[in-house]
Amino acid sequence: MEGKDNNSYNNRRNMTDRSENSIQYIRQQDADYPEKLRVHRGMPGGLYVLGRLPDPGRMSVAIVGARRSSRYGDETARFFAGELAKEGIQIISGMAWGIDGMAHEGALEAGGDTFAVLGSGVDVCYPAGHRKLYDRLIRTGGILSEQPPGMPPKPGHFPARNRIISGLSDLVLVVEAREQSGSLITADLALEQGKDVFAVPGRIGDGLSRGCLNLIRQGAGLADSPRAILDALGMSAVKNTEPGKILLAKDENIVYSWIRLQPVSLDEIVKNTKMPVQKVLSLLVGLELKGCIREIRKNDYVRTD
Repeated sequence: MEGKDNNSYNNRRNMTDRSENSIQYIRQQDADYPEKLRVHRGMPGGLYVLGRLPDPGRMSVAIVGARRSSRYGDETARFFAGELAKEGIQIISGMAWGIDGMAHEGALEAGGDTFAVLGSGVDVCYPAGHRKLYDRLIRTGGILSEQPPGMPPKPGHFPARNRIISGLSDLVLVVEAREQSGSLITADLALEQGKDVFAVPGRIGDGLSRGCLNLIRQGAGLADSPRAILDALGMSAVKNTEPGKILLAKDENIVYSWIRLQPVSLDEIVKNTKMPVQKVLSLLVGLELKGCIREIRKNDYVRTD
């Protein structure tokens, strides 16, 4: 469950550049109301929307996880979202700090469509620090809520909004979660709705992995790569032109070329590639998920072949 935003609970959007009429209210009896919500009990009688609704004819995946996520979790969420978005999958999340925000960012960077379900009114940017993300979501995707305009975020709103996140999705992916995490509420709701739930295993012994490991122990799918999600959705991700050969993007090849069978540190890779550290980290996560490299200890990498 989200905690208080240190900036403000009432960070209401300045409407001088956006009229109140741009907020749509779609009732359950309206034709535009999402069919994926209509088929489940307990869904809101209507939705407020800034931007647009997800396309009902396309697959959607919810990516959720810890608000106080690790760097590994952030880059994993970004990577999964980007790879799925490239396949035309819409990404649904809650715009919270951590995994939610990284999932939205990954989808946007890949040129995909992503939608946020808020625990406040759609004209209230929460958390306040996500203003740029909020604006981009309105322009290219959508902001949704059952709460009326001007409603500040309240603790009880977040578990309720999770049923909308899972309801709009064909599958829910949990990237990082502690044992007592709001993300697990979304996973439970997805299971009740008959949706598949997948979890990224994370590192053994890491508190942020316990919720995901418990989900896998209870039967959730193992998300060791985006391909696992695509397979579960019945979508093929044909990337290879030769059996056993993995094709890498240009920047992935550059990073991979500096990794050997002997350990190479993150600092060395950044120095040799002359790329920003955040970009290198994102590429390293992608290479690790593709099985090309592994992290043998914190920030030290080797090839797997």
